[in-house]
Amino acid sequence: MGYRIKEIREERKMSQQELVRKSGVSRGTISALENGTMRATTTKTLVAIADALEVTVDQIFLT
Repeated sequence: MGYRIKEIREERKMSQQELVRKSGVSRGTISALENGTMRATTTKTLVAIADALEVTVDQIFLT
């Protein structure tokens, strides 16, 4: 999941800081998800990240 967040973010030429600002999710959480050090998070966090990236939560889990 985390690698997809990073992949989508980079496709949109968005920095982590911009994703933090748009999603309201902490940079530490986003970084940990993208780097695989955090493998689980809340639905609320996933929805916030997906909304900020303008994708569905399902798209974050697609390979």
